[in-house]
Amino acid sequence: MAEIKNTALDTLLEVLKSSGADAWEVTDREEAGWEFYFIRHRLDQHRAKNVRSFSVKVYRKFGEFLGSAAAEIACDASADEMRRTVEGLRSDASYVRNPFYTLNKPCKADGGAAQEAPDLEAISGDFLRAMASAPETDTEDLNSYEIFVSRIRTRFLNSEGIDVTAVYPSSMVEVVVNARKDGHEIELYRLLNSGTCDRNQLVKELAETLAYGRDRLATSPTPALEKFDVVFSTDPAKELYWYFIDRLNTSSVYRGISDWKPGDTVAPASLTLKAVKYLPNSSKNAAYDPEGAPIRDLTLIENGKAAVYWGGRQFSQYLKVEDSFQASNFAVSGGTESEAELRTGDYLEVVEFSDFQCDFFTGDIAGEIRLGYLHRGGKVTPVCGGSVSGNMPELMGGFRFSKEQRQYDNLLIPSVTRIQNVTVTGVE
Repeated sequence: MAEIKNTALDTLLEVLKSSGADAWEVTDREEAGWEFYFIRHRLDQHRAKNVRSFSVKVYRKFGEFLGSAAAEIACDASADEMRRTVEGLRSDASYVRNPFYTLNKPCKADGGAAQEAPDLEAISGDFLRAMASAPETDTEDLNSYEIFVSRIRTRFLNSEGIDVTAVYPSSMVEVVVNARKDGHEIELYRLLNSGTCDRNQLVKELAETLAYGRDRLATSPTPALEKFDVVFSTDPAKELYWYFIDRLNTSSVYRGISDWKPGDTVAPASLTLKAVKYLPNSSKNAAYDPEGAPIRDLTLIENGKAAVYWGGRQFSQYLKVEDSFQASNFAVSGGTESEAELRTGDYLEVVEFSDFQCDFFTGDIAGEIRLGYLHRGGKVTPVCGGSVSGNMPELMGGFRFSKEQRQYDNLLIPSVTRIQNVTVTGVE
């Protein structure tokens, strides 16, 4: 089997080298994994998979311009099929006119221990035990769940001589939670991504979701609170921090979506944002980015001030940013208050939205409340309906976040974020 696979890649490389393309890139990606499908806690089916494919990008140079086109090629494609696909890409690339840029060249990755192949059996066992220990009750339980555990191997090669390989785990759990009360029933859905399995965190996530299902059936309509403090402590909080990350991407800056510059004050004074090469239990712990550049630790925002841009080769070169790479893991720190300190006084903690978005171009935030906890006058009331809205630049002065952190796959952020003067519309 290994000999067949090597022959397929060798054939593709020969086709590319003789195609007349001015430059090319190939990603050889193989995913080996196990899948489990449960109805409640009864195993309905399970299967193993091993999928391999080639991603190919071909470049054509036209004076001061560079064209490109990309496609997937099956690893069992014949040499003639590969030639036809590559020739089609050469033709398609001739219709594209981007300002010229060069591809990455070989560069030794910094630091890091030798990669070990993830143990699918051990990872799967951790997930199975975690799901079995969910704190269910007679009225809140797991309706169904699916577990996907994979070992990813990517090998990247380009016409400049790069040939690098990364191996890392990637997992996903899909869960449907049921809650029942007085003849009414509700479902909550979760899609949880990670590298391996953090059993304690997974059980905590399940316990929270079961409790949210219970409380969702005992809500009152959200009152019109006008300008009010809002606390974010669950998955939607990610959108607030992606706003900072995306606006420092070279693509956003070059396209005019972001006007941030290094040295600008762009965040609360204590906030520090870093791109990190390795984040425990992330599904993005590859040593190299999709263009073969080594990933490393890099401070993007320090104490509220923009430090550097990050991004892919093309737009980084346009902005004259050298030694660039596409970051995959991010960590936000700098909170000066505890979770308990941020949860004092009057505030609305929204834990479930029908949808929550933060537009990184305008900074506008908006979301319809599915479940929140209104803390007012020493009383806590579960509420539903209405919405929250605001604008990040306008709200920045009232932005507070905790010392404690919480990880969402490849993003480590403060576990509690409190923002003052958010507009809260009600349904009363």
